[in-house]
Amino acid sequence: MTSQIADSHRAGAEVVKGHDICKKHAMELLEEVGLPRGLLALSDIEEFGYNRTSRFMWIVQKKKNEHTFKKIKQTISYATEVTAFVEKGKMMKVTGVKTKEMFLWLSLVEVYVVESSAGKLTFKTGSGLSKTFDAEAFALDE
Repeated sequence: MTSQIADSHRAGAEVVKGHDICKKHAMELLEEVGLPRGLLALSDIEEFGYNRTSRFMWIVQKKKNEHTFKKIKQTISYATEVTAFVEKGKMMKVTGVKTKEMFLWLSLVEVYVVESSAGKLTFKTGSGLSKTFDAEAFALDE
């Protein structure tokens, strides 16, 4: 997403700063749209913003972060800025998130709840590959 487009969605957004309040707002948003609260395993968050009108959200952290979800043995890399458009059960046009497959890092572009399979989350990459996991793998106590 170009910076100019992202900037247009930032106008009128609710913005908070500081790790604890940012993490709280991010988890509340994930819960509000029906995604697991532990999906965004970020650290040292500096800023969280959400525009309810355009459904655009962003998170800025101090440095790039990698997290392995142990239940599914999947490593995810989060850039210093993560952005997405969110709606019920979905994160779309995701930027700043990559998943490791074999020896390659692939950009995630969409995460969504599988409607026909309760409790399942599908991750879609920019190359069209997708994988489905149990949503419980992204629980906070993971």
